[in-house]
Parts: sequence; C-alpha cells; structure tokens
Amino acid sequence: MTKKVVDTIPIEVLITTIDHEIKGCVHVSKYTSTNRELTDLLNDKDKRFIAVTDAEITKKNGGPPKKYDFLKVHIDYILMVHPASQIIYKESAKVQEDVTRFRELRNKLNRTKF
Repeated sequence: MTKKVVDTIPIEVLITTIDHEIKGCVHVSKYTSTNRELTDLLNDKDKRFIAVTDAEITKKNGGPPKKYDFLKVHIDYILMVHPASQIIYKESAKVQEDVTRFRELRNKLNRTKF
C-alpha cells in the first residue's frame, strides 16, 4: 500500500462577494511561504475558480445560511478573501495562542517529507 502525499493544507477563510459572505476552507500549497498562500491562490492565471470546502453562504441582505460540502467560487466575483484566523485573532489571548501554535505546527509539517 502506497502512502498518499498531501501537498495542500486547508485554511479557513471568509470570502466576500457583492451579495454574499462565504465561510469555509480553501486548500493551498504547503510549499508556499505563509504570508503568500492566499495571494498565490488568487493570482494563479490558470485558475478561474476557487474551491471551497465546508462552505457556509450567507446573503448580505439576510436569510438563513446555506451549507455545502464543496463549492466553486468564480474569482471575478470575489471582492475580498482573508483568513478566518484574522477575523477572530483580536478576540482573546487564547485564540492568539492557538493561532500561533497552529502556525508552528504547520511549519513543522511543511518541513516533514512524506
């Protein structure tokens, strides 16, 4: 049995469009530097869509959120994308510690060869 090599890591994001907010995970290359992950994903000229897993869409004008296991969002409709950790980053010292530990663990995993 061969071991599957995973070359991506999930990042929880908030995607803003004109009409919706989308919370979910995008998968970025684990070989990209930490501060360039989303930028590289959005600037990839070969991709016109961003795949979002565990997505929750909320209309800006109200209504209940809709949930999807998988969703493709066309890049032309995206106004803003940012990591969800930055949304909650200022809320508490505990959250800041968790984010720091997660980044340290991710950096260690990135250096590990499978």
